[in-house]
Amino acid sequence: MGRMEDKAAGAAALKKLRKRRGLSLAALARALIELADEFHQPPLPAVASVQRSVARWEAARPTMPDERYQLLLGHLYARTFAGDVIIGDGSDFAQYLDALGLFGQSERRITELRATILRAATDAGGGILALMVPGVRASLATALANPSRTDEETLAGLASVVADVNAEVGSLPMARLQLLLAPAVEAARRLLAGPAPAPITAPLREMAVAGMTLAGRLAFETRDDTASHALYAEATQEAGLLRQPWRQAGVHMSHALVTLYSTQGLDDSRRLADRAVRTARTGESPLMRARAHALQAELAARAGHQKQAQAALGLAWYDMDAHHVDDPAPDSFTPGHLRGFEGVCELYVGDASEAHDRFARSAATLTQPREQVQRAIVTTDQALARIRLGEPQAAADLLHECVAAVSSSGGRVPALRLRRARQELRPWRQENWVAELDDHLMDVVGA
Repeated sequence: MGRMEDKAAGAAALKKLRKRRGLSLAALARALIELADEFHQPPLPAVASVQRSVARWEAARPTMPDERYQLLLGHLYARTFAGDVIIGDGSDFAQYLDALGLFGQSERRITELRATILRAATDAGGGILALMVPGVRASLATALANPSRTDEETLAGLASVVADVNAEVGSLPMARLQLLLAPAVEAARRLLAGPAPAPITAPLREMAVAGMTLAGRLAFETRDDTASHALYAEATQEAGLLRQPWRQAGVHMSHALVTLYSTQGLDDSRRLADRAVRTARTGESPLMRARAHALQAELAARAGHQKQAQAALGLAWYDMDAHHVDDPAPDSFTPGHLRGFEGVCELYVGDASEAHDRFARSAATLTQPREQVQRAIVTTDQALARIRLGEPQAAADLLHECVAAVSSSGGRVPALRLRRARQELRPWRQENWVAELDDHLMDVVGA
């Protein structure tokens, strides 16, 4: 399909959505004007002018709605006739986003738009139901009352909730994501205990492992370490019942990272990382093996073991360079992430200049909304390298970039790394540029 054909398909999709809602061109124009007022947006022109815009979106040679109208259309199609917010797979809102994609709107903009609408839904008290279409809501209620009636539709709905929450890490505050995810995890527990029908038990357990692992991370991010470790223990137990070592390795790695920042010393984290490596070696995902070796390298470097760190990095790159077409976790690890681990190893047991350059290359690749937490971590580490290179003011400039990311995501690890970097600037605390950084921290983070 060519570019014009794509846009024509997008226009047809917008027209179909409008007619499904029983709206004329003028009625849609009036609805958008009312939404602009409701959400305190700049007033739209008169109905006739907005109606002409709507007609252009649906014309034979259509134009794409601009960002102001994209947001208002998003609010419109996220709502059902009853006023509920529904944005999950199969919803009008999901189809609206597909239409924008056909028009040529960027994936980043579409992701940001979705996050904005989800934020509005949770502001209004919505939760997991916003991520599930009505049919799945009904099937989930039936399954919870009688787990033996759990079907593939219910399972797909729960899996989409976990995937949707995971995709919003870095876009929405961690506490809000935790509230969205918790009902899906509890539903998975109840269905597994049911028991669910045998044919869907394995995929249900896969979804439960993914949800529990993510829930463990979110509990850590919101500083509930007891709940975090309990969730990881539960995920580990469930993953052990699957014949998929790469999933077990993923649980161990995530657990190792939160353990690194929630306990004293490195021993517990290193044990978990070593378990991840052993498990990943028997699995079918080279990318998960690469990630496990990279984590093992970082922990060795933090312990001062240069040779072990370099050996583990070598194994990580070997797996990173392997064939990944059939990898079951294709998005789990990238060269950009690996360069960040290289930078950490150089920072602890190598050369600060090399560390800085690796951090810079890593940060340049971490551009997607889902990667903003990792980008903040890498950039903060880059600032540490600048300090060790005798460039503290340049380090402060980098830290300004990290403050907003820490505030918007509520990420605990970036906040801890930011605090450490600020501590290393103490010798220059009398400088104006340090005072400006402190003011920024107080204004945005409140700490």
